[in-house]
Amino acid sequence: MSAVAFEDNDTGLPADWYRKGVFLEIFVRSYFDSNGDGYGDFDGLTAKLDYIESLGVKGIWLMPTMSSQDRDHGYAVTDYRGYEQDYGDAASFKRFLDEAHARGIGVIIDYVINHSAAQNPLFLDSVDSIEDKRDWYMWRDDYVYWPQPWGSGDTWHSRNGAYYFGIFWDQMPDFNLQNPDVLDYHYNSQRYWLNLGVDGFRFDAVSHLVEGDDGQLEGHPETFSILKQIQDNVGQYQNRYMVCESPSHSFEMASDDVCGSAFGFGLNYALVNTARTGRLDPALNGYLNQPNLHNTALVLANHDRFAGARLMEQFNGNESRYKMAVASLLTLPGIPFIYYGEEIGMNHNGQGNDWDLRAPMSWTGDNRTGGFTESSPYRDLANNVADYNVEAQQADANSLLNFYKQMIALRNAEPALQTGDLSLLSSNSNSVLSFTRTEGDEELLVVLNYSSSSQSIALNLDSDSEWQEVYPATSGSITAASSGTTSLLQPALSVEVYRRQ
Repeated sequence: MSAVAFEDNDTGLPADWYRKGVFLEIFVRSYFDSNGDGYGDFDGLTAKLDYIESLGVKGIWLMPTMSSQDRDHGYAVTDYRGYEQDYGDAASFKRFLDEAHARGIGVIIDYVINHSAAQNPLFLDSVDSIEDKRDWYMWRDDYVYWPQPWGSGDTWHSRNGAYYFGIFWDQMPDFNLQNPDVLDYHYNSQRYWLNLGVDGFRFDAVSHLVEGDDGQLEGHPETFSILKQIQDNVGQYQNRYMVCESPSHSFEMASDDVCGSAFGFGLNYALVNTARTGRLDPALNGYLNQPNLHNTALVLANHDRFAGARLMEQFNGNESRYKMAVASLLTLPGIPFIYYGEEIGMNHNGQGNDWDLRAPMSWTGDNRTGGFTESSPYRDLANNVADYNVEAQQADANSLLNFYKQMIALRNAEPALQTGDLSLLSSNSNSVLSFTRTEGDEELLVVLNYSSSSQSIALNLDSDSEWQEVYPATSGSITAASSGTTSLLQPALSVEVYRRQ
């Protein structure tokens, strides 16, 4: 509960590192077990930093690392300045952080601000009205039915003759974030991590920070102002990044006046559907014209089922279409995020829920351990571990892993792909997405053919302009026609990138 003073520090990363690089999302419990207890840990992360660096990523998002009641997903926090005991201690976390920074990789962590665990001492004090903590959470004397926005589940829960609000679960009570003391507590806790050298936060479930008396459970106007205050608190520190999760208000939250960055839910479905069907999704153009697209965190899938199944399942094993989705992710504006194991085509473990998306990482084809641990993994392995693992993918030049590396290397080498403006180009094919990315004097042309057959397209390019192919490196070139309409024959399921000369 103690106050934490602001201590600015330079973590040694390049300016705006988070705008220019690609992130890897990691569930620590499932990444690598360093001590043989069957659980992933901080030292396991450190041991795999060379692999992470080899991907070309410049940022890591760690799913919750703080002490938790659930001892699994971590979203029921019991200590906002503590460490999940299965993962290690402060020293092992700091060692990982320093080693990541030494490789030029930034680290952001999950911060669960909407709710705590029911076993959090703050909530227990609120239950017993200790030290005026009652109004740190939302209490009422009478029951009211406010259904969850995504279903009919109850949100008010009985305790000691009164009712407290918990939108997700009775074991995750919501904070009263209209109480300035609660916000101050969180600002101090955030400063604890920022002083340590953490490079920012991913804020969970921000649509639900404030509820209206009429039962408005997401997108309350005061939520937006609170998020700007949080951004200002993080922004006291140099070169830090925060990103918000808000499935219902994704692009609004990405505004500089709110979170500054947010995950672009909806766009992920359109990109996957386009690559899966071979036709441009009807919603795609609208998403790509969003004014905050440059601030948007781009994903294809993540740790939650609502964002989609593991990509290998969504593409029914079709690696060519899988690669087209990856090419889309890594050539569009915004800040791309890759979910651990996505880069090797790792599948689920068959449980049919969020947990099956969080299987232990497939390092080898060992069907007992997957190279994740020397003992028994705490959870079932992915069901395709035998064929889709790091060891096998590294040995195959045409693998998904090597394709990810190629596309990330291309993005890292081209400033226009990192932060350049987007101009969509029209063509005569509903299977081809074409656009330019412009940063300063550099202009790139990207052409993505999602069809399983070659496509003849006509693009309006500046007359007599010259374009040299940069991906794939086949020494191809384009000379735009003097009429302004240039005809191209695009190979099936292909991505081509050209630089204007």
